Amino acid sequence: MRIVVTTTGTAEDAERLADGMVGERLAACVQIVGPVRSVYRWDGEIQHEQEWQCWIKTAADRVDALTEWIKGNHPYDVPEVVTLPVLDGNADYLSWVTTETRPG
Repeated sequence: MRIVVTTTGTAEDAERLADGMVGERLAACVQIVGPVRSVYRWDGEIQHEQEWQCWIKTAADRVDALTEWIKGNHPYDVPEVVTLPVLDGNADYLSWVTTETRPG
């Protein structure tokens, strides 16, 4: 299992992305957290923005397809896509994630 994190500029964008990822079986679950404050450099300027984080639960073998889907459906020019490994957990939950991310 992997956790993939991305951010969006609005709660509505986060929900739209979450619905699409779960609907396409690229994610078993997406938790939307926010707002959070992000500080970053873009186009040579330091930016201070309010964003929403999406914590996406997926199977390891679905990360590449999920990344491409995010890049194609995200409103940002360069969306954050960071993948974190899950080292251990409730076996029943991990099995559920795998089952829910199988193409239907």
